[in-house]
Amino acid sequence: MCGRFVSPDEAAIERSWHVGRATGRSLAPSYNTSPGSDIAILRAAGGQIEIATARWGLVPPWWKTAAPPSSSFNARLEEATDKPMWRHPLRYSRCLVPASGWYEWQAIVRDDAKTGKPRPHKQPHYVHRKDGALLCLAGLMASRTTPEQDAPVLSCAILTTAATGALAGLHDRMPVALEDAAIGEWLDPKRTKAEDAITTIGKFLRTAGCTHHPVGMAVNDARSQSPQLVERWTEC
Repeated sequence: MCGRFVSPDEAAIERSWHVGRATGRSLAPSYNTSPGSDIAILRAAGGQIEIATARWGLVPPWWKTAAPPSSSFNARLEEATDKPMWRHPLRYSRCLVPASGWYEWQAIVRDDAKTGKPRPHKQPHYVHRKDGALLCLAGLMASRTTPEQDAPVLSCAILTTAATGALAGLHDRMPVALEDAAIGEWLDPKRTKAEDAITTIGKFLRTAGCTHHPVGMAVNDARSQSPQLVERWTEC
């Protein structure tokens, strides 16, 4: 899964993909982005690709209750073509989530510092590209208007799939990170067949070029915000 990631500043997004923001406020970088946060996304609009702001945690247009869904920040690729929450945006409303990297928690066994006995432990790791460039995470997007809002509000989910390569030993799931060459296909509004979207992922899924290292436990607190969160932790 992908429950925390690092959101780059919008200047870095603009440089990486030569895009700009059409409307709305510019978002600052976040070193510990959690579900429910407003994040920068890339979407197709008016024949161009632009930066927009969306809530991380998809709320479909047909959602009736005031409280948003509690676990709609990730969409399993295996369920995306059939599950009501995902099947419409997979065909008609795809987006990309720029990220410097993401955090994953590895289940390990470690000796307790007090008792000396082994106990289960979850060690956070930071996953990122080896070359330091930004990642494009495949996303699904929805637009929803309520009586309390003057304009439609965007929300999104990050697609996940079975972990591959070096990441398979870290966690059984990973976000669908796409090669940059996939951007045009993934965001093309004319490609409205679910199988076309799945084919794009199959062609451009980033299965190599990423690495990871352990980081400190401060990332467990969603309120923590510091560049030091992504630094290698050497005491594990």
